[in-house]
Amino acid sequence: MDKSLKNVISSGLASLSEIFSSDKSTKSVLGIDIGSSAVKVVQLKKKNGKAILETYGAISLGPYGNTDIGSVTNLKTEEIVRALLDVMKESNVTVKTGILAIPSSSSLIFTISLPEKITEEKLASVVPIEARKYIPVPITEVSLDWFVLPKGVDSSEVNIMNNTVAQKIPDPKTEVLVVAIHNDILSRYQEILKETEIHSDSFEMEIFSNIRASFFHDLAPVLLMDFGASKTKLSIIEEGVVHVFHVVNRGGADITKNIVSAMGISFPEAEKLKRSVGLDVNSNPEVADIIRLSVDYILSDTNSVVFAYQKKYNKNISKVILTGGGSLTKGLIDRAISNFHTEVVYSNPFSKTEAPAFLLPILEVSGPEFSVAVGLALRQLF
Repeated sequence: MDKSLKNVISSGLASLSEIFSSDKSTKSVLGIDIGSSAVKVVQLKKKNGKAILETYGAISLGPYGNTDIGSVTNLKTEEIVRALLDVMKESNVTVKTGILAIPSSSSLIFTISLPEKITEEKLASVVPIEARKYIPVPITEVSLDWFVLPKGVDSSEVNIMNNTVAQKIPDPKTEVLVVAIHNDILSRYQEILKETEIHSDSFEMEIFSNIRASFFHDLAPVLLMDFGASKTKLSIIEEGVVHVFHVVNRGGADITKNIVSAMGISFPEAEKLKRSVGLDVNSNPEVADIIRLSVDYILSDTNSVVFAYQKKYNKNISKVILTGGGSLTKGLIDRAISNFHTEVVYSNPFSKTEAPAFLLPILEVSGPEFSVAVGLALRQLF
């Protein structure tokens, strides 16, 4: 295992109580989220046991690739470096110690089932062999990390003399969550760190940063929906542990493109309509209908994932957390509530930090876009 990937899962899959109980650096730290359409940074400092927000900022990658703001990009390393240095300068970042998030689009996350008799000592040899079935490139071209999921307990109620007794049925399989990242991706991120002179001892998968920033000791199963520009990432988390991860190949930029195609307008105009009109049929029925078709596609795929989880574990989703810039599409949360028939909330990562009172309304609104960056910074402080 590449040492830069070491603990990329174990830190993210620790229970939420463990995440916030340790005592780490009191110096300022930086969380860096390099997405497909923007770069976001958050600088925090710990004081009196609390995370203090020192600065944050975002910059669109579109202009660096000679395309529109909000569009999906595929930039060269030197262009990413330039964008990161620019956003750090514009945000008045004062520290060079931080962690970068590895986007889910640049990795594979999957679960494998192994015989219960396999000991932990044998996992190092068994996991790579089993992982080959899921990885479309030679195993030597990727770095692996894994985490043994806690065993679920199936229970059947038996009525004995009017007393209900739960019978535990042992699970014959050991489930292991595996992350595979192409070595070229790790090399690219190491180059970005080198060129920006940012000191970091590890990377972290964006899903684990999202959990750290978005959860408040939730124990029951929670669905985390991360609406990115190019993809929507679905994670079902129970007691701080990822049990299901799935990617829907639709994101916010796809919705904007559909508006462009249907209405014959520019990308910036469509992006503005997506934010201002969204799913509000009273404002603009045509735009709302275009967006609804894309949103319903994502929700339909999500329903399949949730149903499969419920069938496998015999547990219902207790809450849905929306994160990512695409989640801010007007009316999306109401559509989600109608679809899931359970509590649906926005991620509010800045609530885990202290900031000037006048900033709080702004931070609450922009929070879903900065969940990953905040989570990365929190990892280094607590």
